[in-house]
Amino acid sequence: MTTPWPPRRRVRRPLVPRVAAPREPVDPARIGRRWVRRRAKGMTAGAVAAALEDAWFDARQDSRHEDLADDDRGRAELAEWERIDQLLAAAAPGTVYDPDTDVVVRAELTADAAAAAAREAELREAARIAARADELQVLRELGTLEQTEPRDGDEAVRDELTRRAGSYVQGDVDAWFAYALAAHLGHYRDPAAREAAAGLLPAPVFAHAALLAELGRLAPGVGADQLAFAARLAQADPAATAQLACFLVRVAAGAEGSRA
Repeated sequence: MTTPWPPRRRVRRPLVPRVAAPREPVDPARIGRRWVRRRAKGMTAGAVAAALEDAWFDARQDSRHEDLADDDRGRAELAEWERIDQLLAAAAPGTVYDPDTDVVVRAELTADAAAAAAREAELREAARIAARADELQVLRELGTLEQTEPRDGDEAVRDELTRRAGSYVQGDVDAWFAYALAAHLGHYRDPAAREAAAGLLPAPVFAHAALLAELGRLAPGVGADQLAFAARLAQADPAATAQLACFLVRVAAGAEGSRA
């Protein structure tokens, strides 16, 4: 394999801090709608109509001030009073507003719960990627990365390692992936995983893997250190390297046919 980067150090540098939990962005319109719903709870149609008149008055006043003309919260509050007013107008006489039975509110709560679950899943995945990147970084520094088999999701870990290195293409990591793909190591034993990786890893890695696979078939038992040139070829010209691998496949097939 190629020379590891960064070079091995005797003193281990501190690991990259974990990703902080993302904060939900402030949404003035959402805040305004929630405020209206809390205030409107228990109101009759008449009370809501009066509140709507007040909201219209405030909107007309705000329109006279340039700094308030684009008030997202104010517009959302007015729209929500209008919606609740129409809701009660269509309901039976004497009905009071209850946000707990409001289908719009219930739909929003469902969507909020789904979004929160998605954010939590993203956070867990980010933590997993960061921890695995720490692990692979230590193995690189110990010079034992090639003894580790890749796992499902390590393609995203490669992206994290690349980000940490300032987008530097790390030859030892890419060579590790290429050897694993060629030898069907780790989760790459599954053909579906190898196929999925095609959209997650760069072209040079796959060209390198294809050439390694054919060279391994032509020269069984050859050591990885003897095939280090394959990585340089793949980085220099992935398309030509892939064509060379296809040519070797045809040569091997022709040789087998002639023997038959």
